[in-house]
Amino acid sequence: MSERWKYQLKIGLFWGLFMTLFNVLFELQEKTFQEQLASSNFYLRAVVFTVTGIFLLGYMNWKSRQNQLKKK
Repeated sequence: MSERWKYQLKIGLFWGLFMTLFNVLFELQEKTFQEQLASSNFYLRAVVFTVTGIFLLGYMNWKSRQNQLKKK
C-alpha cells in the first residue's frame, strides 16, 4: 500500500470516528445511546463520515503536506 493511502486512511478513519462520536454525544439530549445504535441512520452517517474523511479530507491533507514538503 502506498504512503499516500496509508496517510489518507489514518486521517480519514480518525475523522470519521471523531465525527460519529461527536454526533452521538450531541444527540444524547434527544435519544439514548441504545436508540441511536439501533437506528440505521447512525450507521449510514458513520459510513458517510468515514468515506468522506478518507477520500476528501485525507486527499486534501495529503496534497497540502506534499506542497509543504516541496517548499522546504
